[in-house]
Amino acid sequence: MSVSQRTARTPRKVAVVGIALSDCGRVEGPTPYALHAQAARRALADSGLDRGAIDGFASAGLGALAPVDVAGYLGLRPTWVDSTSVGGATWEVMAAHAADAIAAGHANAVLLVYGSTARADIRAGRRTSNLSFGGGGPLQFEVPYGHTLIAKYAMAARRHMHEYGTTLEQLAEVAVQARANASRNPGAMFREPITVDEVLSGPVIADPFTKLHCCIRSDGGCAVLLAAEDHVPDTAKAPVWILGTGEHVSHTAMSDWEDFTVSPAALSGRLAFERAGVRPRDIDIAEIYDAFTYMTLVTLEDLGFCAKGEGGAFVEKGRLRWDGELPVNTDGGGLSACHPGMRGLFLLVEAVRQLRGEAGDRQVRRADGSLPELAVASGTGGWFCSSGTVVLGR
Repeated sequence: MSVSQRTARTPRKVAVVGIALSDCGRVEGPTPYALHAQAARRALADSGLDRGAIDGFASAGLGALAPVDVAGYLGLRPTWVDSTSVGGATWEVMAAHAADAIAAGHANAVLLVYGSTARADIRAGRRTSNLSFGGGGPLQFEVPYGHTLIAKYAMAARRHMHEYGTTLEQLAEVAVQARANASRNPGAMFREPITVDEVLSGPVIADPFTKLHCCIRSDGGCAVLLAAEDHVPDTAKAPVWILGTGEHVSHTAMSDWEDFTVSPAALSGRLAFERAGVRPRDIDIAEIYDAFTYMTLVTLEDLGFCAKGEGGAFVEKGRLRWDGELPVNTDGGGLSACHPGMRGLFLLVEAVRQLRGEAGDRQVRRADGSLPELAVASGTGGWFCSSGTVVLGR
């Protein structure tokens, strides 16, 4: 019986078999294409598989015909492709699509890859800041008022503060604990510890966010290789299984957003946990998109780690540290480690690294000293417009 005949009746299990980062942080010289290639080569080497095993490819954010341009640059001729682009949630959504394709037998091994020189481009004058994503469609009614992306997140944070009494100090704790995790990551761009007072006293970017409430701008790329269970015996390392996924898009214009205190992760997370057959309290590690501190706080609520409105209290007392009650963004996240743009793929890399026990000084351990068993990666796109959530396990 052929593989395609068998999988028509029995979905295959899907594992992450290779992960890697390109050079990250302050990277001068390489193009975004070069960072894609560097990350892809490293992920393939990490997997131990032959290049010929890759028959699926997913990429977004680069080239006139993504992922065609990037696949061509890498010398790949895939028979399954995905170019989904929903902002920072892109990679969790792509991972869900790739896992479905592999399970159904439409692909055997799918490479997800990303690279950006966002920081270097600004320094070299190759790009400038922009006020909006575009002036067409529903967004045309907001653009004339200068409603920037960061302003939208700031408005949402203010609403949460108004509704639930969340404080600036609690939001600052998210940045402080992300930096504490980054301090143990030799690859993080910023590692010096910071305090709540330092976060609060920084220059205001968009009220209530000061500079340290906001993600950093870096260069960098990463890659993740997913493969069918058939390939697992040939891989170099133990597999990390895709247990469940969920995705959701909620709105375009802010006027369409029914409740600023609820993100689309409320639905994508519920779907992912249900499909994985686990509950939030079973999770050992959470890797959450953190372009701003409020994103971490509200996503923790919406994933079910605490009740709605209790995120402020939940993030206090070191709970998010690598050695805390619920380690979150163990590499330092977008607030301290790296953020070259659509950071969602980095969440998957760090989750897999932790489950494998390869995280060095920031390695999370369970109470009995064993390695973590379950992790969740939840990406957010736009201004809480989209969400993708992936549950992974050893």
